[in-house]
Amino acid sequence: MSRFSQAISEGDGISVIPVLAGDVEALAGQAEEAGAEAIMVDSSDVGRARGRSALPIVARDGDPRAVSAAGGDAFVVAYAGAADDERLERLASLARELDLDFAVDVREEEELEDVLERIDPDIVLISERELGEDEEDLERTLDLLADVPAGKLVVSEARIESREQVLALERAGVDAILVHGLARDPDFAAALEELVRGPESHR
Repeated sequence: MSRFSQAISEGDGISVIPVLAGDVEALAGQAEEAGAEAIMVDSSDVGRARGRSALPIVARDGDPRAVSAAGGDAFVVAYAGAADDERLERLASLARELDLDFAVDVREEEELEDVLERIDPDIVLISERELGEDEEDLERTLDLLADVPAGKLVVSEARIESREQVLALERAGVDAILVHGLARDPDFAAALEELVRGPESHR
């Protein structure tokens, strides 16, 4: 089990993972202090984040070898359907060789089934980016969660704005959430800590 899997499976409750952009070095240090159990950055920012934080680092896209060399712990790619060809299998195999956790973000039942059949990942990432007009926040995660086999870790990439949403996903059985937008908050640490520990935590 890699550092990332261990962090989200053995942590106290659901893990809140902020997606960092901009001043990654400063935000990475603040994230650790605010109670995050991992952070996500663009693959090109892994080295910058590692220089300021001991937390597990998740990278999106890029080259798994570069992510590993820079100190990353997990690697996420987008599902591309038939266009993937053998890409997912190659990336999953390479990630395992490098001792990186590997996840594919899926958005519907057919994508989840295909990923489970092709690479059987230990981590399933349910993405709620680009929700349809008739989709509500958390709906996609809660719908697909029932189709995830027992024993796998589930990460939700949902639009999270309150501690109540965090707790709702925790009750449903989600292991971790990727949270966008916090990096733009002028009080990043307090906003993150509120999601991690509740609204009274930073008062």
